[in-house]
Amino acid sequence: MLSKQSLPPKVTPLLTGLAMGESPRWHEHRLWFSDWGAREIVATDLDGNREVVVRTPFGLPFCFDWLSDGQLLIVAGRESRLMRREPDGSLAVHADLSKISDQGWNEIVVDGRGHAYVNGGPGIIALVTLDGTARQVADGIAFPNGMAITPDNRTLIIAESHGKRLTAFEIGADGSLSNRRVWADGGVPDGICIDADYAVWYGDVPNRRCVRVREGGEVLQTIDLDRGCFACTLGGVDGKRLFMIATEWRGMEKIQEVADARTGQVLTVEAPARHAGWP
Repeated sequence: MLSKQSLPPKVTPLLTGLAMGESPRWHEHRLWFSDWGAREIVATDLDGNREVVVRTPFGLPFCFDWLSDGQLLIVAGRESRLMRREPDGSLAVHADLSKISDQGWNEIVVDGRGHAYVNGGPGIIALVTLDGTARQVADGIAFPNGMAITPDNRTLIIAESHGKRLTAFEIGADGSLSNRRVWADGGVPDGICIDADYAVWYGDVPNRRCVRVREGGEVLQTIDLDRGCFACTLGGVDGKRLFMIATEWRGMEKIQEVADARTGQVLTVEAPARHAGWP
């Protein structure tokens, strides 16, 4: 249940009873997210009417996004593959990431030009082009998590959870990443999104909160929760509704225990600025 003492009054639950949620995206007038604890990708409307869109045959479908033609890409983390959902609902291999690393993969974001960036493994980012060709474009990241790209397709921002910072890269015309810099220090950022004021919202699991921060590190807003916030996104009719995926966290060794307890929630609150960029 929500803690009324720690939550602002306007934060309300949209869904409860999730196993382990992640990767929220606003797409085609609904909120989509991965309930990877249940091996499901779920879509819900603003009234909480939910649909299981995909059930994956593999575990840990951490993250997903869409190509410019509408094809859904899903990260098969343990299998080190990027899967593509075909028109008949079947899943095909879009890219074999094991040639870059077989240490598991995590988050994905697709920019406005169709470049797909996937992170994970030993602290790396891979670029996957439209034809499924994959190559490494960054390394040395301290536990890579959420990624977002600015509306002009020129900057990729990534959450370095163990580095306790947001890091930015310039994106080249060919999708390459360069000119790495610290975008903002602080917190333990996980899933992120960008708003039209060029601020970033990030989920913070150990500190049980969702934070809005400006480049340079100024904290603009903090929403305290009673459980870990794994990720967030902006959407809704006007793009100004913040969706937060929150779940109790008891450590990696107790993932199945938490998934079975189904403490996951989707929480919503009105935000000061609308969604911008990708995802």
